[in-house]
Amino acid sequence: MKDTRTELIQKLKRLEEEAYLLREGERMQDFTGLMLRHIGDPEPELREQIYATFYIWLKRDNRFSDEDMRQLVTILTDDQHLFYRIGADGDLSVLTRAFAVLPIALILQRHRTHPFLNPDEFQHLKQALLHYYREEKDLRGYLTGEGWAHAAAHGADALEELVRCPGSDLAVQREVLKAVTGMLHNGVQIFGEEEDERMASIVATMISESLLPQQEIADWLISLSQCTEWPDTRAQRVARVNGKNFVRCLYFRTKAGNEGNNLILISAMMTAEARLNSFNTGGYNC
Repeated sequence: MKDTRTELIQKLKRLEEEAYLLREGERMQDFTGLMLRHIGDPEPELREQIYATFYIWLKRDNRFSDEDMRQLVTILTDDQHLFYRIGADGDLSVLTRAFAVLPIALILQRHRTHPFLNPDEFQHLKQALLHYYREEKDLRGYLTGEGWAHAAAHGADALEELVRCPGSDLAVQREVLKAVTGMLHNGVQIFGEEEDERMASIVATMISESLLPQQEIADWLISLSQCTEWPDTRAQRVARVNGKNFVRCLYFRTKAGNEGNNLILISAMMTAEARLNSFNTGGYNC
């Protein structure tokens, strides 16, 4: 049987050497089929090469037609890619899910600038992405041997593109905020690989592009501190520390770009951080 993995490695190496240009008689489908099959390969260099090729062809060179991208969406959101063994935690299936969501971010970016998805197709992609972000349980950042998994960060990149799409109305913005809350309050993982920065980018975009009223975002920020009223459990600590770090990330982003128009938000961030920071009240941790 033909070793498709070895074949793909050779193809991608040659593509990189030749500036990602196809030779006469070659079709993108000859590459993308193998790329999709091995998108979650345990070898980090191969995963990065696959993503780099998608990046060049989707973003830099615009090689994919609208129909090509529709087909990509169908495959990327199926149970062999974005939802491959969804709910599993601690195995290597996360690599497939986390690296399937990266091309989705690129496709949403393309749709944002040159809309090609009809309303039903956009709804399907939106629902799939939000469902994935709610259901992903393997939140490890960097794996010894296999490199980046980073599902929370990769998913956040796609959600940032989603909120900027023309079809993302107020209801979509609110759904995304709810998904971010769920990720911060995941009950298990205190993020240590700058996932909070990637999630903060979503809300920073909402602020800078006025996608939601400031008061609504301010109220949501305050709501992150409600976890301080939960029982003193591991889940409460995860929610509190993740929330605190997230608010700090967003505060400095907003403060740096503040032109005097974000006073409501700055005040909400400071209030939320004060409530989430147990050291403000003389708290201590064993």
